[in-house]
Amino acid sequence: MKMNYQKTIYACFVGYIVQAIVNNFVPLLFLMFHDSYGIPLEKITLLVTFNFGLQLLVDLCSIGFVDRIGYRASMILAHVLAASGMILLTVLPDLFADSFAGLLIAVIIYAVGGGLLEVLVSPVMEACPTDNKETAMSLLHSFYCWGHVGVVLISTIFFQLAGIEKWKILAVLWAVIPLLNAVLFTAVPMAPLVEEGEKGLSVKELFSLKIFWILLLMMVCSGASEQGVSQWASALAEHSLGISKTVGDLAGPMTFAIFMGSARAYYGRKGERIDLERFMYGSSILCAAAYLMIALIPIPALGLVGCGLCGLSVGIMWPGTFSMASAAIKRGGTAMFALLALAGDVGCSAGPTLAGAVSGILGDDLRKGIMAAVIFPVLLVISLIIKKENTKKVLGEGNE
Repeated sequence: MKMNYQKTIYACFVGYIVQAIVNNFVPLLFLMFHDSYGIPLEKITLLVTFNFGLQLLVDLCSIGFVDRIGYRASMILAHVLAASGMILLTVLPDLFADSFAGLLIAVIIYAVGGGLLEVLVSPVMEACPTDNKETAMSLLHSFYCWGHVGVVLISTIFFQLAGIEKWKILAVLWAVIPLLNAVLFTAVPMAPLVEEGEKGLSVKELFSLKIFWILLLMMVCSGASEQGVSQWASALAEHSLGISKTVGDLAGPMTFAIFMGSARAYYGRKGERIDLERFMYGSSILCAAAYLMIALIPIPALGLVGCGLCGLSVGIMWPGTFSMASAAIKRGGTAMFALLALAGDVGCSAGPTLAGAVSGILGDDLRKGIMAAVIFPVLLVISLIIKKENTKKVLGEGNE
């Protein structure tokens, strides 16, 4: 009897919404933590560092245990940890003499859940029998964008209506989503990532493949291209348009996220009629153009337009690279997805870091920092060219 995987696909969609909650809710509370607990802002920003640093570590460690305990158990654990961390945010800071320690423990718990989700959701979705894997993957990744937009919008409306001092209620409400999805993952069917009787490639075997190194570089460039502007979008909106920080937080990041989600949703709906490789080429070139637009055109409103175009251009990069990897390396398994996620996270850190470092060296000129980060979409174009040539060579050798 053929199983219906539609509920599994829906659960994966919600999984990326959960990751968006984990990554984007707490930064909205930084000033509240500063005012309520007397924690210096420099210390509070360490919460973001720990969140993404731990997700990197989980990406790496998951290679050793996900296959052992199984995808279902790992997925349930990820959701429970995400929910637990969100709930503990409301309790631990008041229980510890040092409120920051309480916040940090809560962040560590939900960061482990978020890191697991990053490794698990894409391969679980990839394993589901769908008509077009590439479009399904793109549509899946669009839900992170919609989750990001939803978290910012709903949280902002809640704070306006109920007051930001009621943030603990909202944190518990956000925790309900991963708890319900954990229950869903106890029952939905889950297809195996590799065919029965086969074994996924080891890390050593993956690293012996030239195509895998190219895909790793593509993931680094994808993450860097995406976050190089995304992490600075609020500052760009505030600096370029001279608007308030609250409006800047909404205008910059939300414009970026909406356009990125739209690109992913569009490919998810129409992708079967679009060549993925050409779409990736076009997106990379548009991304480079958007970076240059932000950096070189001294018209304030165009800075925000550049943010939107950048979001539109980077939408396909991360899910597109995942799809290319699945097609090129058939038995990649958990190790492949975990290492690709790790490379993507390295890029997510490298992009904004390079932009920030260069802008600092050049007198805090953020436009010049963005100009330097244009190297990442350019490198992605080069990687795509190398991948195409490598594929031709492999096919040619196979026909000899």
